Amino acid sequence: MKLSTKGRYAVTAMLDLALHTHARPVPLTEIANGQGLSLSYLEQLFARLRRCGLVEGVRGPGGGYRLARPATEISVADIITAVDENVDVTRCAGRGDCQDGERCLTHDLWTDLSRQLYEFLDSITLERLVRRPAVQEVAGRQEPRSLHAGVDAGKTVA
Repeated sequence: MKLSTKGRYAVTAMLDLALHTHARPVPLTEIANGQGLSLSYLEQLFARLRRCGLVEGVRGPGGGYRLARPATEISVADIITAVDENVDVTRCAGRGDCQDGERCLTHDLWTDLSRQLYEFLDSITLERLVRRPAVQEVAGRQEPRSLHAGVDAGKTVA
C-alpha cells in the first residue's frame, strides 16, 4: 500500500484542524500556509471531508472549518476513506482475480495485511495524535507559543 498525497494531506490538515479547532473555525488558508499544502487541493479534500461528516464549514467573517465530531470519534481510517483512499495492498483491489482471473498464491496474505492496516489506522484517533508529545512539539514550533498555550500545558485542545 502506498498512501498518496491525497491521504497524507487530508490527515495532516485534519490534525492541524484538531489542534486549532478549540478557538474558532480555522480558514483553509491558515492550514495551507502552516503545513505547506496547496490551498486548491485542500479545498477539494475538505469538500469530501464535509460530505462524509468529518468537518463542517462556517461561512462569513471569522469563518472556516471545524471538526464535525469530537476528535475522539474521528480515526485516521475515517479520514483516509473519506478522501477515497484505499487501504488495500492486493494487486486485484480485493476482488480475488489477481492471476488470470483467479486468486494468486499470496492473495490471502495481502488481504490479511490490508485488514490489519485498516484496523491499525482505525484505532488511531485525532485526539490520540493531538496528545502525542512529538505532535505538540511540532505544533509549537510551527506557530507562536500563545496559540498553543493549551497544548503546551498538556491540556486537550480538540
